Amino acid sequence: MRIPTRWPVALGVVGVLILISRAQMNRDVVTAQGHKQVFVTRLYTGPDNQTHIEEVESNFSTTNVAQLMKITGAEIHRTAPGTVNDWHNAPRRQYVITLSGRGEIEVSGGKKVISEPGHIELAEDITGKGHITRVLGSEERVTLWLPLADQPGK
Repeated sequence: MRIPTRWPVALGVVGVLILISRAQMNRDVVTAQGHKQVFVTRLYTGPDNQTHIEEVESNFSTTNVAQLMKITGAEIHRTAPGTVNDWHNAPRRQYVITLSGRGEIEVSGGKKVISEPGHIELAEDITGKGHITRVLGSEERVTLWLPLADQPGK
């Protein structure tokens, strides 16, 4: 009795698919166990008197804590949908953390950054041309403002 050659080929294909599936699952487990990178969007005034943006990665210690700069207080701000705050400087050096809603920050040259819940900004462009802030979508934007303790002139 002759065994059709299709069966061994089919079993081989199924075996390969199972191996690929397991490899994918193992990669997903490793990825899930890794730590998410946390970035702070820094707005600062460059030598050209224009506001620039850089993404700064938070450095976590072995105890999974990233030290930020000391703050003096906290304010919660609520901004209506569609609000546009045309060219302006940060009122002081501060963290701005989006709690809900969506915003957009635009700097000279048209570069834009979207700010969604959990987004952390470090606003340090207290001089120069400044930036534009917009509230996107139909939901108000709620932000937490954390003024830094080491303000210039203090």
